[in-house]
Amino acid sequence: MQGETSEILFALWSRLKEAFLYIPGKPLVFSDLEFWIFMLVFLFVFSFTYRLRKLKNAIMLLFSLYFYYKSGGWAIFILLLVISSDFFIAKAIDAAAEKTAKKAWVALSVVFNLLILAYFKYAFLLVDGLNSLFGLNIQKENWLARLIPGTDLLQADSQNILLPVGISFFIFHSLSYTIDVYRGLVKPLKKWGDYALFVAFFPELVAGPIVRARDFVDQIFRDYQVDRATFGKGISLILSGLVKKVVISDILSTHLVDKVFDQPGLASGPEAWLALYGYGIQIFCDFSGYTDIAIGLAAILGFELKPNFDQPYKSVSVTEFWRRWHISLSVWLRDYLYIPLGGNRNGKAFTYINLLITMLLGGLWHGANWKFLIWGGMHGLALALHKLWLELAGKFRISVPAFAAWIITFHFALICWLPFRAESTGVALDLFFRLGLPWNFDLLPDLLHHYKLALFSLGFGLASHFLPDAWKKGYTGIFEKSPVPVLWVICLLTMLVVYQFKTAESQPFIYFQF
Repeated sequence: MQGETSEILFALWSRLKEAFLYIPGKPLVFSDLEFWIFMLVFLFVFSFTYRLRKLKNAIMLLFSLYFYYKSGGWAIFILLLVISSDFFIAKAIDAAAEKTAKKAWVALSVVFNLLILAYFKYAFLLVDGLNSLFGLNIQKENWLARLIPGTDLLQADSQNILLPVGISFFIFHSLSYTIDVYRGLVKPLKKWGDYALFVAFFPELVAGPIVRARDFVDQIFRDYQVDRATFGKGISLILSGLVKKVVISDILSTHLVDKVFDQPGLASGPEAWLALYGYGIQIFCDFSGYTDIAIGLAAILGFELKPNFDQPYKSVSVTEFWRRWHISLSVWLRDYLYIPLGGNRNGKAFTYINLLITMLLGGLWHGANWKFLIWGGMHGLALALHKLWLELAGKFRISVPAFAAWIITFHFALICWLPFRAESTGVALDLFFRLGLPWNFDLLPDLLHHYKLALFSLGFGLASHFLPDAWKKGYTGIFEKSPVPVLWVICLLTMLVVYQFKTAESQPFIYFQF
């Protein structure tokens, strides 16, 4: 009898642990049922507190920290360290009377944050480089994790340097705050909890968009006010984000892209082209799907987040592409890196150099790997060449038809994704050259049959991306005007349809790794 009771208690504890404690490799993902259970619990609590601003903010902060704990485990201490250090540094910047003292404090914030980022993102690469270059045998050890007791609650791994989920995003959040306080663009927040909510706000915590203090902090002190149109728009964004992720991105990943990129040597010419288009649509739908959900969730909670994508594959130049793709990162790099480097103020040569440096560092932001530097360098060179082209075109009155410019820009962006996605530069080059292989049209029927589900998702993704703006506004308008009960019915039906397409294994969002 005692043995049976122990087994029951052990089974119960295992289920509770999985439900409430951090499980490595199983973060709370917007496209998983577990997240929506979390969200229902949050909305239930929120419904009793939303009229009381301070209590509402405290509840949002607690749920945000729990959300990060469920996604990152022991790394929550890194998040709290960044929040606390920059909260007090910002106060010191504001209190300092001398300009030199203000500079010293903001420099401390920049150095401290970048050292944390460098340790987790680039120490692995540095150790491998030193071992390879000098024949050393330095062991990679997460000494920060050694400070954390290895319990079921935290499960810290001291043997590997594992990247905390969303570290690039929340560090850029925090850095924008201290730099803007130094520049006099925002006043430091008085309460730690208010600042913690800005950095840790769960809809955008782990994969953006990169929210800046000047755009967010004032909203913390507003009373909750969401009209039916805003609520409906939020719901439309959440549902469209889920469709992008589950119906398009995940299917393209499992049924096409992963197969071709994992075994490039077996790919035919048509398969290489399908993988090229497939990954371009996959990463767009994956990342923009996440930010759609994040912006939609924020909207129904009474917060406005700026759009992070604006149909980037419609661009007719690489400069326009970066005004439409990952807008929050583009603007962050412009305001906190490109302009401080000198921007276009020091002549043409330095403008081109600054563009290249900015994009190389933007590539490095994605990870300590040559493939990201190559990707960033390709875009940096293209941006510089486009500026040069604009000068020559204006001088000699040369023009390129808009359709031709779009074809070039679209396929350049797709080609750049090859090194970004590939496991190595060799794989990227292999697939690049396979784009030029001759097509055996006799095999096309078999190819179309084999990839039929992926082709459906690819066609759906391309069509939805290139829909006229008026059509998209009409779709959003349906949600903005519908009564709330109708919205819940639409949500339920959409969820039922979407999860018919869900792949067997959970597919983390691509930008979780950054």
